[in-house]
Amino acid sequence: MSTIVPLISSGVAGPLGVLHLPRLWQKASLEARGKLAAGYPGAGQGYDQMVIDGLGLKRDAVLAHIKNDKPTYPQFEAWVKSQPGVTLDKASIDKLNASIVGYNHDDDTRKSILSANGLADDASAPKDAINLNNLDDWKEFHDAELK
Repeated sequence: MSTIVPLISSGVAGPLGVLHLPRLWQKASLEARGKLAAGYPGAGQGYDQMVIDGLGLKRDAVLAHIKNDKPTYPQFEAWVKSQPGVTLDKASIDKLNASIVGYNHDDDTRKSILSANGLADDASAPKDAINLNNLDDWKEFHDAELK
């Protein structure tokens, strides 16, 4: 069975306006089917956990819903909205999104991703995790599918 490199960026939001939520859904869905490319967690401790915690969701419930119910993305968002204690007011979403946009990788991670992509670690290089993760995903996709 072939595996899939997730290509939905952490910088993408669905109709609820929550950055990274579509990527979390994609990765967890792929992992639940045994189709997630090696090296990618279905729900890691970085952005995935930031979104789960920021929305007031229960990690085990999120993963069980995705595994057992196989929701489409709009169905997943509807489920999120139905969860008790979920926090979806504009101020909370804006705060969560700002934390995602504002997150930077440590120097070693940044240098490693840039080097793997043949890019210099200079003033023009991205510093934020969203763009660095995009570069990493695109390289992984290229290596797995296009090389």
